[in-house]
This record gives sequence, C-alpha cells and structure tokens, in this order.
Amino acid sequence: MSIASPKAARATASDFVGSLRVFNAFGARTEVFEEAGLTYYVNEYWTAAQRSAHSLHEISYRACFKPQLPAFFIERLTKPGETVCDPFMGRGTTPLQAVLLGRRAVGSDANPLSLMLTRPRLRPPTLEAVASRLAEAPLETGEVERDDLLAFYHPDTLRQICALRAWLLARRSAADAADDWIRMVALNRLTGHSPGFFSVYTMPPNQAVSVKAQLKINERRAQTPPARNIAALILRKSRALLKDGPPPPGPEPLLSVTDAARLRHLEDAVVDLVVTSPPFLDVVDYRADNWLRNWFAGVETEALDISQLRSLGAWTAMTRAVFEELARVVRPGGHVAYEVGEVRGGGVLLERLVWSALEGLPFERLGVMVNRQRFTKTSNCWGVANNAKGVNSNRIVVARRAG
Repeated sequence: MSIASPKAARATASDFVGSLRVFNAFGARTEVFEEAGLTYYVNEYWTAAQRSAHSLHEISYRACFKPQLPAFFIERLTKPGETVCDPFMGRGTTPLQAVLLGRRAVGSDANPLSLMLTRPRLRPPTLEAVASRLAEAPLETGEVERDDLLAFYHPDTLRQICALRAWLLARRSAADAADDWIRMVALNRLTGHSPGFFSVYTMPPNQAVSVKAQLKINERRAQTPPARNIAALILRKSRALLKDGPPPPGPEPLLSVTDAARLRHLEDAVVDLVVTSPPFLDVVDYRADNWLRNWFAGVETEALDISQLRSLGAWTAMTRAVFEELARVVRPGGHVAYEVGEVRGGGVLLERLVWSALEGLPFERLGVMVNRQRFTKTSNCWGVANNAKGVNSNRIVVARRAG
C-alpha cells in the first residue's frame, strides 16, 4: 500500500524557529543559546500535567513520551490530511495523536508488540462489540500452562488468562477489531500495582519483573495473588480508554513491523513530518521488560531483532542509517523531530551525536528544543527522586528536509 502527500502551503523553517524564540504560553520566554555548534531553545513548550491527553493514550510502555510532544509539532508543522510518521512508534503515541488531529498516521517498530498496542486504538471498536466478543471467549475452559506464573496470578485467574491467550492465538488469521482490542487491553492488564490488573501487586505495567523477583516481592509484602475476573477488568479498562470517544474519521493509518532504517512500506517523499524517539543508550531492555507480554502474544522473545546499543559509535551509526532512510521518505520541506531525552545523568548529550550523524545528509539542522518540566516519574517506584535522575527533559533535534 502506498500513500501520497497533499500539496499545501506550509510553515517555513524560519517561521518555526521564530515561533520557538517568542513562545511564552506557560509564562516564560524561551532561552536561546549556542553550545558546541548547536542552537538550543529551552522552555516549557507543553504542559507537564498528568492524564491531560485523550483517554485512548492511557496504556503503558517503557520509555514513551507524552502525547503533548507530538501534538506540539503536528499542530505547527502539518495540516489535516497530511502524513505523520514514527519509525520507532512504541506504544503508538505519535500515530494516535496524528489520527486524533485528522492526519494520516504511518508508523513502524521492530517489535511486533508495538503493532498490537497501537493498531486497535487508531480505529477502536465500540464497547458493545468488545463485550459481545468477550462473552464468546471460553474463559472457564483454560488450564494452567506455566506453573511459574503462579507467582503473579491466582490459579483461577491464570486459567482464564491461558484460555484467553489460546483463544486469541487460534483466531489470529481471522482476527478483527474486537479481537485486536481485547488482546491490546489484556497485554496492558497483565501486571500492575492495583486491583485493576490481573496480577497480585507488582511493578507498574510498563515492565514485568522476573518470576524470581516477584516471589521476593510476595514474600516481602506477605501477599498471595488474589482471584480476578479478567473479562470484567478488560471491560473496565476498555470503558476508561473509550470515554473520550474514538478518533475522528480520516485517512487510513498505515503500520508495519520493520526496522526504522528500512521503511519499505513507504514510497519516496510521502511523509510531511516525523516525530519519533529512538532507543536510548543501554537504558531499556525491551526483550526482558516485555517477556510476559511476549508470552501472552505468542512472540518469541529471543527471535526479536531489537536494538539495544551500548556504545556511542553504534548508536550514532544507527541514527545515521535511520536519517538516510528518512531522507528518502520525507518530502522536501518536511520536518523531523528526533527526541533523545537525557541519559547517563546528563553526561552524554545524544543530541550532539544526532547533529554529527546528520552531516552531509539533505537536512537543514534547525536546532535543539529542550522542553524543561517538572513531573512525577515512574522511577519513584524504585526510590529515584523526581527530577534527580532519569529523563527530566525532552531534548529534540529538529531538522528540515532540504530540496
């Protein structure tokens, strides 16, 4: 399937940079300075308020950015009907925000879980359709497939999970929007730290701890897994996700499971805007963190071709390869917003590696936006103080495709 980009008047590079310089929506003017040959624009560009976005965004995934980030660029650098791409789409924040704003969403990720978490929310079924399909699922016929998972689940709960898993896997060739949605919600409810999840108390749902670690949590908290009704929990989460309604009608999304440097599902010069965040240096182990989700989804964890880059040279080479491909698919005059956050306590400035990786490619390097903010972080669960360690600011290299 190929897509074409509509022709329309768009903001120039100078327009966008000028808007950054005078931005003061939250009461502060932008700080502009030069450092190591890069121009930095520092401000609070979008709100740090929690749960202020559309309800469909409320699923968890490791190292995901807030919907306000892609919204900032989509609203300023594209028009309705134009094409927004994320080649590292993760939980699908950029594609979902694109369709919510009436743009054509194209997205991809090397991890098939990403497709399972993203696609159902771009064109969601009705709550009635979800309830009807769940009623067909033979949840009372399951058997415990893995005794080790009893560290997380009551035996009756695990039987339901195994039954749902087997039923969905058997239906994969004929799966529809309702099946996709149920799988997506179940993946999001497998483990967590409240009664809204299938499991006993454990880490937040963006990371599954090992069985050994969970047994230690159970011992420390003197807890045993309680029985859960997984159909009721899926419906409860579905109701919460759908409370703001579905996205508006618009261009059909195009998603793929592929490497970010090989976007074969896209033709040349069809993308108007890329908003993405690549894997950071050795920060997140997507295989280990998603082992339980992979089991439920029938994904072979060890077979996944997912980058976990530990050297600066390897990370820069990956970024170079990605931008070489983006130079092909982004139209002349289109933009790329490449978010790199903070790593290693701010000791490594990834934006400088991106800047060097762009050398010689047909991109005009406009600058680095730093969205400075205060917010509550998941890392509090490990005793990491807010704004002390981890990612406390979004650092985004902004480039414009020359031509």
